[in-house]
Amino acid sequence: MDEKSAVEQEAMDVFYPKRKLRRSIYLLPSMFTVGNMFAGFFALVATLNGHYESAAIAIGIAVVLDGLDGRVARMANACSDFGLQLDSLADVISFGIAPAVLLYAWGFTELGNFARLSAFVFLICGAMRLARFNIQNKNLKSFMGLPIPAGAGYVAATVHIFVDPVDSSLFRFYLVAITYLLALLMVSTIRYPSLKQLNLGRGKSHLTILALAFVVAGVVLYSQQVLMAIAAVYVSSGLILKGYQLLKRKSHEPSHASAPR
Repeated sequence: MDEKSAVEQEAMDVFYPKRKLRRSIYLLPSMFTVGNMFAGFFALVATLNGHYESAAIAIGIAVVLDGLDGRVARMANACSDFGLQLDSLADVISFGIAPAVLLYAWGFTELGNFARLSAFVFLICGAMRLARFNIQNKNLKSFMGLPIPAGAGYVAATVHIFVDPVDSSLFRFYLVAITYLLALLMVSTIRYPSLKQLNLGRGKSHLTILALAFVVAGVVLYSQQVLMAIAAVYVSSGLILKGYQLLKRKSHEPSHASAPR
């Protein structure tokens, strides 16, 4: 942009403040996305320096920022293909690479090559989950497969509640099992509820706000237990709903009695 164009643009902003405000609002979701990316970068640096709990907290912050950028974009009517792609790149860092490296450094180091394989499986399944979401991206009422922020959030909550890994073969087995379970759930076709449908502006919004207030208070006062519970409930919700649907479908199947001869 040359000097003349810059002067003209500045003059337009002076005489048309709404245009300047609109442009600022349009950039707001990208600011949350950049914050998400920085949190993922910080988590990586903290992991490399051995500050595992700080890395877990940074991933948790990235989860919150990732939820805010999409909601702000929809509220400001500022959704764009560029924002979608930037958000996916940020998610790969914050919810793919960062938790995979955290898992490896925090609880897998004694497992050798199997540890590297397990961390990579989590990463590649998360990347595939993001690619599928980008193709299917619409105003979905539910997600197909566990969202990658939820998988990363469960890893972060696990590190946050234990702080130091438990020195036992049973705990390592649990950690490996939950890593592969999260990876498989991300690439599965199991449906998970979308929080995009949460609406604070109509219906029983006061009850929703009250519930959110209790959750926030719980996170502040008992962050380890509450965050672990939230992560576990959401991860298991898809499995529970799938099991309920299978039982319901089976109960509605007509019984095939043997025909009389």
